[in-house]
Amino acid sequence: MLIEIDFNSEEAIYVQLQNQIIMGIAMNLIQEGDTLPSVRQLADTVGINMHTVNKAYTILKQEGFIQLDRRRGAVIAIDADKAQALMKMKGQLRVLLAKGCCKNITRDDVHALVDEIFDEYRKETT
Repeated sequence: MLIEIDFNSEEAIYVQLQNQIIMGIAMNLIQEGDTLPSVRQLADTVGINMHTVNKAYTILKQEGFIQLDRRRGAVIAIDADKAQALMKMKGQLRVLLAKGCCKNITRDDVHALVDEIFDEYRKETT
């Protein structure tokens, strides 16, 4: 999986890293049981600080996307607690939808956008 960091982005580097790993899982580029590069390897490859990679890995572990194994390193391990994931997603969506309503984005606009994005992920897994 290729990680590309936009050093000019306002989004923190560790967040960009997290998001790319999550999207890689969703698009089936990396799968359950796959190992990620070590903190040092990824930092060297991407050209970022090891603490930044470590922060991204720690958050991914807390969110149930990876497990940290002493022998294998960071391993993709999706948390199976769907109800908890849905509750968290609902909270995040609540804020995004409120912002959209303020910008006059309609329910149909949102549904079309969700369908478009969801289809991108499902296309990769078939």
